[in-house]
Amino acid sequence: MTEQRVEPRTGIFRRKPVQTEESDGGLERSIGLWQLTAIGLGAIIGAGIFALAGPVAKDTAGPAVTVSFLIAGVASACAALSYAEFGGLIPVAGSAYTYGYAVLGEAVGWFIGWDLLLEYTAIVAVVAIGVSQYITFLADAIGLDLPAWMLGAPGTGDGHRIDLFAVLLCLGVAWLLNRGIKTSAKVETWLVGVKLLIVLAVIVVGVFYIDTDNLTPYFPHGLSGAATGAATVFFAVFGYDAMSTAAEESKEAERNLPKAIIYSLAIAMVLYLLAATVLTGMVDYQDLSGTAAFSEAFQSVGLGGFSKVVAVGAIVGIVTVLFSFTLGASRVWYAISRDGLLPAWFAKTNEHHSPSRPVWIVGIVSAGIAGFVSIGDTAELTNIGILLAFVVVSASVIVLRYRSPELPRTFRTPLMPFTPLLGIAFSLWLVTKLQPETWVRFAVWFVIGVVIYAVYGYRHSKLGHGTVVQTKDT
Repeated sequence: MTEQRVEPRTGIFRRKPVQTEESDGGLERSIGLWQLTAIGLGAIIGAGIFALAGPVAKDTAGPAVTVSFLIAGVASACAALSYAEFGGLIPVAGSAYTYGYAVLGEAVGWFIGWDLLLEYTAIVAVVAIGVSQYITFLADAIGLDLPAWMLGAPGTGDGHRIDLFAVLLCLGVAWLLNRGIKTSAKVETWLVGVKLLIVLAVIVVGVFYIDTDNLTPYFPHGLSGAATGAATVFFAVFGYDAMSTAAEESKEAERNLPKAIIYSLAIAMVLYLLAATVLTGMVDYQDLSGTAAFSEAFQSVGLGGFSKVVAVGAIVGIVTVLFSFTLGASRVWYAISRDGLLPAWFAKTNEHHSPSRPVWIVGIVSAGIAGFVSIGDTAELTNIGILLAFVVVSASVIVLRYRSPELPRTFRTPLMPFTPLLGIAFSLWLVTKLQPETWVRFAVWFVIGVVIYAVYGYRHSKLGHGTVVQTKDT
């Protein structure tokens, strides 16, 4: 791994030089535009639509769950345009961590990276629980009587002791990622293709069973219910963040990454809005299932066979989300360790060019969460760190545009600075909609991060010792 000597820098806001050239470090550049887009779609379309659309409509927003997705999508799009500019400018691993480190300083980068490790791991757990619910539905539909102890976390049902399917899925995806990005990205691309076909089938078939009476009242809990729903489903529309962590493994990243970010979010939002409308149009929101909502909706209108197809599609679709966010967590961890803020032991890659140690740790921890914690408690935990990452990236793109306007940008965020400021405003507003318990958990994780940075990260930072990895000073 190549390192470059620079002047040693002090202070918690020391900035890593902006890298405008592709790295040739330990990761392998082998994925193209459409595989990148597939990783983005794999992260965006999945648990948000198959696992959370039903519960959010039932308990929080009613038919206005569509508005919840729209609010979250607009907020996400503003930040996505900022990510697109950075993706073309800094084509290396780390996503918001790397962008924050280069523009706002080491402490900001560290805390965003530290938050993302928790958020991504929690997302993997949420998604695994969502897959497990559809596996259970499918097993029941074909008459397979599974023992209660393996069907959910303690407290989620009679006799539940562990969500075994969720645990196995987390570990299985970790194994796949350690086969290398080239192999795993091919599998991901095929699975995403299957998922998109089934989502389209859900929309096309479901539209014939919409009863407009089910869409009234549209705002049973007022606009505030739709806004609260937006804060919950938000993690369903920021998958491009996880995809951007793969920048260092993509070919021609400075051109392909901005395109993949925009393509994946645009496609996903259209499908989300249509599918959510179909779901709440088919079944009164008060009668929606809190688990396998789409499958049970089709079963309720007499399409039992198609409901099984939907369950298979949900399983395939949600597995792609597991892949994308396990990839994201491991690549952020890899980037932090490579910079010296965590031990270099985590930055070692295996024979398949995969940072296997972070991959397995993320897989094992997410398996533990998924096996023993309910989906509601876990889902709330996933959003706050991502929203704060959006704030940092949106602020960073403004700062860098005015600090270094001469940098070679392959994509420029439009309507500067209005677009990133709108992204900041939306993100902060959605943060206020999160539950107090979420803030408590976040605060505990933040304090742990402060201690680790003070005791280890600041002292071992490569930038503090006068070296940076694969960078070019501007």
